[in-house]
Amino acid sequence: MEFRFIKVSYKGHVALLTLSCPSRHNCVTADSARELKEACQQIEHDKRIRAVVITGAGKVFSSGREAYNPPSESATSEDVEGWLDSLRCASALASLPQPSIAAINGDAVDHGLELALACDLRVAARTARLGFTDLARGAIPWDGGSQRLVRLVGKARTLELLLTQRLIDADEALAVGLVNKVEDDGKGALKSATSLASQIAEAAPIAARYTKEAVYMGKDMTLQQGLRLEADLSFLLQTTEDRKQGVESFLSKRKPRFVGR
Repeated sequence: MEFRFIKVSYKGHVALLTLSCPSRHNCVTADSARELKEACQQIEHDKRIRAVVITGAGKVFSSGREAYNPPSESATSEDVEGWLDSLRCASALASLPQPSIAAINGDAVDHGLELALACDLRVAARTARLGFTDLARGAIPWDGGSQRLVRLVGKARTLELLLTQRLIDADEALAVGLVNKVEDDGKGALKSATSLASQIAEAAPIAARYTKEAVYMGKDMTLQQGLRLEADLSFLLQTTEDRKQGVESFLSKRKPRFVGR
């Protein structure tokens, strides 16, 4: 399927999603949100794809979302909520079974940061700024930002960033655990994120998906429940061809050839 506001490309088992409206700083619109959700749905069911990278065209990852322009002065709260629903797309990234990486090539603000937070890993350019300014408009993050941020950096840091609306640089984001790596510029961030994705794609894809499931589901369980989940997923892996391939390659001292079955 051809898209207008995002680009989808592939390199081996890695899919690259590019927010592609640099003249508008890759702000999220109803059209780009719809296309992103459609692309994620396609990737989710594509057995060839083992890792996903998302980045922005130009010098900005994403500056947020488009401004609300009601069709008439009689717009209701239901109209506003319908417009917001049309822009919500972070969950499409978060629900991908494949590991995902945000290559934050430039500023990731408001809705842009919510998209980055929906990924499993984040690599940022040193020039990038990250944060939320929703409070200035009488709003709060509404596409999962507050909930995903607190799980990464803790309650105190999350409240500070949301309430002060302070934009932090990439080095501070690394220090507080918001990003995993910092590179010198946007090209470096994309190269590093793609390299990480390729490294992940070399591993057994079913095991990678189960790893995500164990971590995300287990964090909301008790330790004993989490241990049982981990054991169950490990047991299921023993029935896969990839697990057999892993054992055989270890015994024969060769590189495994995983097939995703």
